[in-house]
Amino acid sequence: MPSIERIGPYRLFFYSEEGNEPPHVHVQRERATAKFWLQPVRLARSRRFADHELQKLQKMVEENQERIPERWDEHFGP
Repeated sequence: MPSIERIGPYRLFFYSEEGNEPPHVHVQRERATAKFWLQPVRLARSRRFADHELQKLQKMVEENQERIPERWDEHFGP
């Protein structure tokens, strides 16, 4: 599970075996997880995050929309 970075209590990461899916990122805080598609940024699924926190996470992913795909390409190839 390559980590992209930590932003506050959140860890952004990929699962190595998911390179066959469209670009996306996973976000984790303790036992809560969410998956966001990147183009366009939208929630794919979530467990244990409240709706207000998911809105915050979506904004966080949008703010890192340049960096995350670069890391995706570095890990999975263009």
